Amino acid sequence: MRALKPKLSSRTGSGSSRPRIRACPGLDPGSGVSTSGIQCHASHGLRVGARNDKQSWDCSWKVLRLACLFWLSLLATLSSAAGQQQVSFASLDGTPIKAWLFQPPEQARGTVLALHGCGGLYARAGTRQGQLNARHQAMADMLLAQGYAVLFPDSLSSRGLTQICTQKIGSRSITQTERRHDTLAGMNWVAAQPWANSSRVALLGWSHGGSAVLAATDAKQAQVVAQTVKPRVAIAFYPGCSAARKTGYQPNTQLVMLLGALDDWTPPGPCVALGKEVRAEVHVYADGYHDFDNPLGVVKLRTDVPNGVHPGQGVHAGPNPEAREQAYARVRELLRAAFD
Repeated sequence: MRALKPKLSSRTGSGSSRPRIRACPGLDPGSGVSTSGIQCHASHGLRVGARNDKQSWDCSWKVLRLACLFWLSLLATLSSAAGQQQVSFASLDGTPIKAWLFQPPEQARGTVLALHGCGGLYARAGTRQGQLNARHQAMADMLLAQGYAVLFPDSLSSRGLTQICTQKIGSRSITQTERRHDTLAGMNWVAAQPWANSSRVALLGWSHGGSAVLAATDAKQAQVVAQTVKPRVAIAFYPGCSAARKTGYQPNTQLVMLLGALDDWTPPGPCVALGKEVRAEVHVYADGYHDFDNPLGVVKLRTDVPNGVHPGQGVHAGPNPEAREQAYARVRELLRAAFD
């Protein structure tokens, strides 16, 4: 029987050059997951423990970090000027959900619901403490620059929590059921706004929020079937896909997954398999760990996270600038195709 192939893109940027493709490192060759048809992007991000030309890498990271800090500060100011405000709506389970809305100066070309991961929306330390963390702010800035409105629902602090990353998956009080409720209600809220076009809505999420993208687009769920507002495209950065595979997930819209080949928190293998099963578009970024699109920091081992490929041994998370730029370019392409 011929394996189903996911829908693939031939470009990752606005230019005509094709991405460099190679075998997907980080996918266990013994797992039985075929990588045929999956787009694997080469990159040159710093690997954990890399020793080659360490001084040069250290210098490059410091310069890059300073540049990112400057631009994030500037763009955050522009974002506020563009129209950042706190709003609220009732989740489908009745929970009052607060959210942050960013609107461009002109009529929005469409609206993106951006769904946070297990760490919540906000930075918990440093100069950005209490504000959107760097990953979320960077995405808001990029989407605003493209003329899109962005809504960040806050599923955690609306329920009295700041993060659930350090909780074992089986003991979490906020599951994908709550995230689906919040996401569907968020789309309904957008559709009711006079400035919004209810037919131009997209979903985007990271990690636990990437799994929420799957939960809110599962055509086998009665609440999803009943939903009148449907996203044009659903984009998931490094989601957990094992649960979706077990329940027979079927997307109700175009699904695109952006994965790190070296991710040991939410490993790419199950999502690659899911992509083949449901004909989704799958991109795997070489040298990419969890959180590869974060504009700040370095790859670190988080020993406080009890989940992942090796429970109890911690997980790695941190940026890969090249993978981030390739992923951002694909997000821009997808939204242009969905809304224009």
